[in-house]
Amino acid sequence: MIVIVLSIIGVIVGWRTATKRKGDLMDKLQYGAAYFLAFAVAGVIITVIVDRFI
Repeated sequence: MIVIVLSIIGVIVGWRTATKRKGDLMDKLQYGAAYFLAFAVAGVIITVIVDRFI
């Protein structure tokens, strides 16, 4: 669940970052995908840490 939520947040953050930098559609998609992957990896790490301690 944490991975899904963070992945969606990653896409939103990436899209907004590209928009602030005046990027076109392809820039927004690329930033969205990159942030999606970064936030998904962070979500997996957080999930493993939480699972280990609980």
